[in-house]
Amino acid sequence: MTSATRPLIAIPARFAATTSALRYAAEVNARALIESVWRAGGEPLSIHPADTEVAARLTRFDGVLLPGGGDLAPHRYGAPDAHDSVYDVDDLQDAFDLEVARHALESGLPLLAVCRGLQVVNVALGGTLEQDMGGVEGEHRHVVHPVTLQAGSVVADAAGVEKLDASCYHHQRVDRLGSGLRVTATAADGTCEALELVDARGWFTAVQWHPEDTAHEDAAHHGLFAALVRAAR
Repeated sequence: MTSATRPLIAIPARFAATTSALRYAAEVNARALIESVWRAGGEPLSIHPADTEVAARLTRFDGVLLPGGGDLAPHRYGAPDAHDSVYDVDDLQDAFDLEVARHALESGLPLLAVCRGLQVVNVALGGTLEQDMGGVEGEHRHVVHPVTLQAGSVVADAAGVEKLDASCYHHQRVDRLGSGLRVTATAADGTCEALELVDARGWFTAVQWHPEDTAHEDAAHHGLFAALVRAAR
């Protein structure tokens, strides 16, 4: 497949204070995520977070991938205070991600949201987050655990299975669901692991885990990226 025929997938960059190869702070995306989109037949392009002209900038793209990252500012979902565990909050990143999510959903632009991306979508639609899942005993950092997918859901159709082992890294989770969203996958402890929109205008699913961690060797996780690229075509 040539690059000219690959659908363009926008991936908002993440701010990094330091990188080993550069002299300055950087805008980055995980190589595993980029390679997962490429492997699925898409052309992954990191885009600079800026809180102006978001809709106009996205018109040139065929799909969007909202990646993982730091925490959303709690005030974004109406929480008066931040838990001590909240980290790497950036107001520009939040504003940009939230607007990207809203535009993609409103316009029907194919959208896959991963980890923080799922939380962004939930907040963009008026939902809230549990700021901390209970410290090291309750969080899902460095965890691989079984997840059950709802039969007939977008995520189950993309993965081609109804159960899978998911690689997770998060200490927050969905609390109140955003408008129009429904849970389509759960972990054994009841944590929401996937969301979709009941009346979605385009292809959309959000997962709390990191499918890019194992997409290179697991067809179910690769299937999420492949489904995004197919929709973007």
